[in-house]
Amino acid sequence: MMKKTLAWVLAVLFVMGGLMTAASANQDYLIADSNKRLLTEDELWEWDYESLGYIYNEIFARHGYSFTPGGKYDTYFRTKHWYHEGVKNGAYTKIEWANKDLIKQVRQDMRDMNTTNPSGKSVWDYFSQSFIKLQGFETLEFTNNTQYQTVYSAPSASSWIGAKGKAKVSMNDEVAAAGQENGWLLVMYETSGGRERVGYINMSKIKGQVSGANYYKQLSFEYSPATITRACNLTDDPIQQSSQIAGLQPGDYVTYLTTFYGSRAWDYVEVTLADGRTARGFVPTEDLDNGTEDGAQDDEINVSEDDVG
Repeated sequence: MMKKTLAWVLAVLFVMGGLMTAASANQDYLIADSNKRLLTEDELWEWDYESLGYIYNEIFARHGYSFTPGGKYDTYFRTKHWYHEGVKNGAYTKIEWANKDLIKQVRQDMRDMNTTNPSGKSVWDYFSQSFIKLQGFETLEFTNNTQYQTVYSAPSASSWIGAKGKAKVSMNDEVAAAGQENGWLLVMYETSGGRERVGYINMSKIKGQVSGANYYKQLSFEYSPATITRACNLTDDPIQQSSQIAGLQPGDYVTYLTTFYGSRAWDYVEVTLADGRTARGFVPTEDLDNGTEDGAQDDEINVSEDDVG
């Protein structure tokens, strides 16, 4: 009797484990079965305009589509365990092709109606909350280096400096880096007050040995013009948002660099301050319009009807 009971319990646990695994996998997609069933206009209108862009590109990401390096879709899908750039996952199905066309049409309808469907569901309601630091930053190890380094907001000694011009980071503390640009290392660190700050340190000032792949990684940014769509703060602290570089208003022009992900999405931008200094920082991705679609668009995708199975 006990053997039957144990077998029944194990069977239930196995089924539950399979269901939990499937549920977990499905939560990693916005529409998990968009490759298997035809979507409807009504369900697509349940999402906001921005999210439909991710749903559209999710179809292509399943097949390893190579997005614009450093663009929002590139950085977003690289957070997904199932995305393997350049690895084709079979032929596009006729269902996927039809869903692609329908999503594109609904987005066009929204543009024609001059709406972003703000009451719709958002991709960020479904995004993983697992990152403590920004995705893409990896901890470095410094040896024989006890110096403090000045942290600039942009890769220039004339750029804005946080903490009223006194922002510094100790090489003895934990420092994470995303990569380098023209001899400047983009770092993320915790301040003595418990805040998280992101900025640049001059690599020529770093003494001793440094280990970590991101120390040598070259940063890849878009440098595309963008417009602020809603009043927001430019911050160098995308975790707690406790520091403000500048207040931005609708219509303000900035330069879009890339998108980083933490517990939410942040667009990383460059601005020129009123005093003429350059500053880089973060704004909520929904508050920025970069005027481009860097995902899989019909005029650039290397997919035709012949690739549809």
